[in-house]
Amino acid sequence: MMEERAKRKLSAILSADVKGYSRLMGDDELATVRTLEAYREMLGEIIKNYGGRVVDSPGDNVLAEFTSVVDGVESAVEIQKELKAKNAELPENRRMEFRIGINLGDVIQEGERIYGDGVNVAARIESLAAGGGICISGTAFDQVEGKLGMEFEYLGEQSVKNIKKPVRVYRVEMEGGVSDGLVSLKVPLPDKPSIAVLPFVNMSDDPEQEYFSDGITEDIITNLSKVSGLFVISRNSSFLYKGKQVKIQEVAKELGVHYVLEGSVRRAGPRVRITAQLIDGKTEHHVWAEKYDRELKDIFSVQDEVTKKVVSELAVSLTVNESDRLERKHTNNFKAYEMFLRARRETVGLKKENYLKAIEMSQRVIELDPNFAGGYAWLSYVIGLGVRYGYSISPSQDVEKAFAMAKKAVSVDETYGGSYIALADAFMMKRKHDHALSAINTAVSIQPGDAYTHLFLGWYLHWAGRGEEAIEAIKKAQQLDPRYQYARTPAYLDFMGAACFTAGLYEESIANWKKAMDRFGPQPVRQAFITASYSELGRGEEAISMAKQLLKTNPKFSISSWNLARLYKNPEDTERLLNALRKAGLK
Repeated sequence: MMEERAKRKLSAILSADVKGYSRLMGDDELATVRTLEAYREMLGEIIKNYGGRVVDSPGDNVLAEFTSVVDGVESAVEIQKELKAKNAELPENRRMEFRIGINLGDVIQEGERIYGDGVNVAARIESLAAGGGICISGTAFDQVEGKLGMEFEYLGEQSVKNIKKPVRVYRVEMEGGVSDGLVSLKVPLPDKPSIAVLPFVNMSDDPEQEYFSDGITEDIITNLSKVSGLFVISRNSSFLYKGKQVKIQEVAKELGVHYVLEGSVRRAGPRVRITAQLIDGKTEHHVWAEKYDRELKDIFSVQDEVTKKVVSELAVSLTVNESDRLERKHTNNFKAYEMFLRARRETVGLKKENYLKAIEMSQRVIELDPNFAGGYAWLSYVIGLGVRYGYSISPSQDVEKAFAMAKKAVSVDETYGGSYIALADAFMMKRKHDHALSAINTAVSIQPGDAYTHLFLGWYLHWAGRGEEAIEAIKKAQQLDPRYQYARTPAYLDFMGAACFTAGLYEESIANWKKAMDRFGPQPVRQAFITASYSELGRGEEAISMAKQLLKTNPKFSISSWNLARLYKNPEDTERLLNALRKAGLK
């Protein structure tokens, strides 16, 4: 007798859960349960009105299905608008925000229940939504595109837990709807040739050579960022496409550029083959393509040739200084360059063992080529990271070491932007704000199209008490790195949160710090600035609540020992921050 086949069908699945539910329960369990019950009832009514049905509602989750994706998305928008109105009646620390994910997929039905990847994908992309926000899958987007009076932001292909293939994800942008409160990036793209360099594909037999192909890509991006007449997307945004099959037109549209450069690297013994092609992102027409078969020691010439060819094809005029910088080779020693790439890779996601390796590798770079500024600059940077991460045994001595290495980098090669970035960082550790700003501004003049250089300019401006200028510098970095919210570093959000506080934009400061906490977790610095912002806004209860959370994260926290606050150049800025913390009961 044949086994009964499982009943399958195609459904639009809506998954919703409460952001920060554990915190809400910890603060006031009874009030949270009552609010959840009321909100869940409201969700059920809206879902029913749009032709859907609630399948299950365990804990803080609501799972629903619709026969129409359009109905599902419209109901989600209505839900978020109603929740926003209801939350406005509550103190901020008691507001209950839902994240919603919607997917169109195949499901298995057993009685009233549904199961399968169609449900799982909806739950996974729901976790990518902000509190009060909606994310939908690519399959759902394909059904609603052009049918609703709203816009969607493409978030790229996202790898989600227990789903084999990456999922296309879109964020719903609701007119007059829920906003994440972040400082808005409303800077128009410049009227100049714009380009994204996709990660060159490692075609070598050895997957360990990935660092080499990545390094070549990064150096081409850095070279192009030296040209003021070009708009160059940062490494962070372009590397989100690493290892993915992409359509050039979609990449160009998502990153807001006209041209895309892609290529591959095959390393075999003492030789390397590099292919590169420049593509028009609007037409997908190949503007230029070339193949280079060279010895490894000629890798620097290949990078220069690719950079110059791009500049030539895009008819970009170079200043005298830019022409000289593009001609300058910072090292001709391939072994030193290769070790530099390894040291740079070792620093990603820095742990103590990686920190020690990166120091050892940077020292080896210097031994291999004492005239390569990259070795000194990177050693300075890594030593500084060790001080900030708490890996340093002698912090005061290491600050001096970092400073000495940065000065050496500048003396060895004053055309190398990394030398001045390291020097600015070292000056900042020594509380020499004006010197730090001078150094980072020199770095900006060398590589005006580099996102991270502008980002750190904003960071130093903030500590100098120049909040509004800091915000503009960070917005410039965000423009060059349009996918900054998906960076592996929290710096974009943290730095903007700090800059907004300094500028007196406390609501915006809170929004950025909270976004950082959502992505990277609670941290005393984030919680302290949020506490202070609430105090400055006169929202005492919320300030006290966040201060309590801060003390849970770090029970030893005290204002007297919080040295970060004393990085400000102006004593009045330090006191404003510390007094705001005192108002919330911190000592």
